[in-house]
Amino acid sequence: MSKKESDVSPAAGDAQFQHSAAGSESTFQQQPSSGVVNTAISKYSNLRIWPAVVFLAAMVVAKMLPSMIENGPSQIWMSAAFGPLLGSLTVLGWWLFASRARWQERLLGLIGLAVTFGLAAVLLHPTMLGPAVLVLTIPLGVGAFAMGTIVLSRVHSPARTGIALLGAFIGFGYTDLLRAEGMWGDFAFDLHWRWAPDAEDRLLASQDQPPSETSAKYSTTEIQGWLANPEWSGFRGQQRDSRQRGTVFTSDWESRPPKEQWRVPVGPGWSSFAVAGNLLYTQEQVSDRELISCYDAVTGRKIWTQGIESRFDDPLGGPGPRGTPTLAEGGVFSLGAQGWLSRVDPVSGELMWKKDLREVAECSPPMWGFCSSPLVVDGLVIVYAGGGNGKGLLAFNAADGELVWAVDAGRNSYASAQLATLAGQVRLLMLTGNGLSAHEVDSGRLLFDYKWKSGGYRSLQPQVIGGNKILLPSGMGTGTRLIQLDDDDDKGGWSATELWTTLQFKPDFNDFVVFQGNLYGFDSGIFTCIDLETGERQWKGGRYGKGQVLLLEDSGLLLVAAEKGQLVLLEATPEARTELFKMDALDGRTWNHPVVVGDRLYLRNSSEAVAYQLPVSGTEP
Repeated sequence: MSKKESDVSPAAGDAQFQHSAAGSESTFQQQPSSGVVNTAISKYSNLRIWPAVVFLAAMVVAKMLPSMIENGPSQIWMSAAFGPLLGSLTVLGWWLFASRARWQERLLGLIGLAVTFGLAAVLLHPTMLGPAVLVLTIPLGVGAFAMGTIVLSRVHSPARTGIALLGAFIGFGYTDLLRAEGMWGDFAFDLHWRWAPDAEDRLLASQDQPPSETSAKYSTTEIQGWLANPEWSGFRGQQRDSRQRGTVFTSDWESRPPKEQWRVPVGPGWSSFAVAGNLLYTQEQVSDRELISCYDAVTGRKIWTQGIESRFDDPLGGPGPRGTPTLAEGGVFSLGAQGWLSRVDPVSGELMWKKDLREVAECSPPMWGFCSSPLVVDGLVIVYAGGGNGKGLLAFNAADGELVWAVDAGRNSYASAQLATLAGQVRLLMLTGNGLSAHEVDSGRLLFDYKWKSGGYRSLQPQVIGGNKILLPSGMGTGTRLIQLDDDDDKGGWSATELWTTLQFKPDFNDFVVFQGNLYGFDSGIFTCIDLETGERQWKGGRYGKGQVLLLEDSGLLLVAAEKGQLVLLEATPEARTELFKMDALDGRTWNHPVVVGDRLYLRNSSEAVAYQLPVSGTEP
């Protein structure tokens, strides 16, 4: 071998080839000593990653958008629900058409994503099917794949796609470990480990205990006396305004905190309590039965249950009934989420009659189920069904369940009918997506119809102030309005004047209270005080989520049941938010209305119920 030939060793030639193959484009390296040309063709290019970064950021922004925009339209919740899915689709479009990956690599990635998603979908818990797949599973898997390709964008080998697919498999597969119990108020899924016992499991386990004999402790005379004058007859109290009167409580709960009396598991549902003496009534779901249950207020032990074969479950609210039972006319009246209206004997739990609103009103359950809590007055049981053809608001005979009258009452409402005294006359009010209607109680005849359409649904109670002013609450995009009614005989009926409308108070499905010229409630998850005279915000603060509030009227205090289960005591003042006390009261999502009777607080959510003794003013610790 000549010296010139030996100047280029085989090792050096290999190094040149490797250097060439590592380039981003095809190159030719010529060895001048021999005149031999080696060709090295690069198979992979650096990926164009900036579109993927933009799409991933857009997915995050879409999820957070409802909490970022204070006075956005009512449909903005769809951004959190469907924005991540749309972002996932744009990421797939980037990978296929703008990533600069080789076509073989792009097809490998697409097929790999389909296979890993299919495997994960087969193993999902039933509660994760449907919206959870679109909102959670797909965005997690596709997002993990995109992040993998971004990190490995300069790796020029099939390994980058393989590693990215491994990330997608982990992202998709993570949701196989979970189950969903509906969503929080900000549309985030209420997730739990798949194999952890849920509320129904815990309730069934508790039923293995011997049945309660509590009812034997109370005489028939006692029970009948309680039922004749129930302290808290149903949804939000007698006037449906969440006001506790009578017992005065101290504001110093730090030195005298509430004392837990009992805690028991309950089935899913968003029912509150009706209270008569030492008897508590509520609704809950257990397996395929909606239960009307009676508990002992002293011990928390279950006295009896009455079940109807029915189950409603939706991705937001989860399973279970939504309404609260009503004590009246010697019976317990309740409406289930599927539409079963029933009367049960409050002493024995015997089913007296039941009616199916789906048949009577000729309609299907709305998106989030039938939510109306029965209003019982003058021998009538009045519920909102939302059916067409004059079957929106229905009145049944309390004794036998026969339909007495039915009238139109607007659409898209999860509110309940309520009584109000207007110009000295007792009227029936109903707030729907169309606005407010007032009816005669005995016939349902429409007296006036105030049109104020909401872009979404309405699920709150109107509130009469001063005899002729009515607050009409709504959610995002619509806000809250105060109107004044005048009985104008010259015009043949009522006329309404708008006093103010504000987007600074959007309570959604979280009821509010009124006290000394101000209203207090939740403005998209943040507690707020509004001046009733002007509609202007007095203060805003306290991220209590989509909770509920109860006014301790004679104490000048606000009792807040926060969405995450905390119990919060606030001073009812327009000066500033003054938080006096806060404690963890329940575990899990809490949308149920709190109830205070005497010195006892009764509180529940979709998994447990608890009773606390509250510190009364002027008594010793």
